[in-house]
Amino acid sequence: MATVLVPLAEGFEEVEAIAMIDIMRRGGIEVLVRSLKEELDITGANGIVVKAENTIYDVTADDIDMIALPGGWGGTDRLAADENVQNLLKAMDEKGKDIGAICAAPFALNAAGVLKPNFTCYPSVEEQIRTEGYQGDKEQVVQDGNVMTSRGPGTAICFALQIIKKLVGEETYSQVREGVLATYCD
Repeated sequence: MATVLVPLAEGFEEVEAIAMIDIMRRGGIEVLVRSLKEELDITGANGIVVKAENTIYDVTADDIDMIALPGGWGGTDRLAADENVQNLLKAMDEKGKDIGAICAAPFALNAAGVLKPNFTCYPSVEEQIRTEGYQGDKEQVVQDGNVMTSRGPGTAICFALQIIKKLVGEETYSQVREGVLATYCD
């Protein structure tokens, strides 16, 4: 069974985090929902509190197949500044393991030096990263090497489905996609 880490930081985008966690679990992926700090109740960008299962402190690149970062500027800033997250992103990239980020979260990948040349993100966030390589709205999800990026809350289900396709396979991807009526996802 594939294992994906979803780290939650204060100010995370709730739609993205919950959609990713839910869809990946429907696809049979073990999702580790972890807090960046000792407090497990994490408040999202819109005031919704989500309880993490544990902290991120004990997670290593060897423990997981992928790390997937939800956006939200407050959460993204914390992910970009967090030493544990940044070190984990670098270790994942060094091992060629999968890394994902949606909305503003590619900013945190850029801070770690792991963002690949072709990416997408929430409109205007590319100005905080770089504009070359930005794919805009050409695709809902952009894959470049071991890094997968997506645009925002409206593409969160498609993003999670692409993670399923990559880690579990086409058959499970199709089953979950049809089961949640996400036929708009490619």
